[in-house]
Amino acid sequence: MSDAELAARALRSLDLTDLTETCTDQAIDALCKKALDPRGPVAAVCVWPQFVKRAQEGLKGSSVRIATVVNFPAGAEDVGRVTDDTQEALSDGANEIDLVLPYNAVRRGDLAVAKDMVDAVRELVDGDRLLKVILETGELKDPRLIETASLIAIEAGADFIKTSTGKTPVSATPEAAEIMLTAIKASGRSVGIKPSGGIRTVADAGIYLDMADQMMGPGWATPQTFRIGASSVYDALIAAIEGRAGTAAAGTY
Repeated sequence: MSDAELAARALRSLDLTDLTETCTDQAIDALCKKALDPRGPVAAVCVWPQFVKRAQEGLKGSSVRIATVVNFPAGAEDVGRVTDDTQEALSDGANEIDLVLPYNAVRRGDLAVAKDMVDAVRELVDGDRLLKVILETGELKDPRLIETASLIAIEAGADFIKTSTGKTPVSATPEAAEIMLTAIKASGRSVGIKPSGGIRTVADAGIYLDMADQMMGPGWATPQTFRIGASSVYDALIAAIEGRAGTAAAGTY
């Protein structure tokens, strides 16, 4: 697959993200404009809850979905607050909820706390709306904990499991993604994966697409089962599609 073909594939699976502390209405307008680029469009935009309505206006009539975050980024344990935030985001027009798992509860072995959180949010995210559960693999660190968190999310009904918030020192890694894909495959359930954070080049995106192709089979990784959570990779993907210099070929994991 050429760089241009790989970049086009990655672009269609991109959750174009602005979760900066300085985000503005104008930044959301620019994000939505990028999302609708004819070389895409991207799969979704991912924005703070307070910008969901603004994104809805900017994407009206398009296929681009609107994702937002809850329990973000700390992964707290107050189920009531998180369900309230989820309901409000859905009422505002969010199509996808990216929920941070209470990963500290997983680290100390309180698995029921994490499961109850996912169960409660799952009940609200219905119809064609999606629940993506952020495991924060860079904080879990231990492969066994990453596997445990993956299984909790999958068994509680997550539509996707996502590596990271992008707010910690270690975000997506191929090692974590491999553990997550192994858990998905073993479950036999239709669950997608979203590597997120630290993906900046065509090569970075290619690592995860290649891994999904090898482990799950060619053709599995579509926007229905595979997302990339990033903002900085967008320009690199567009440059590769246009054949401009400065892009890198995909590696293997």
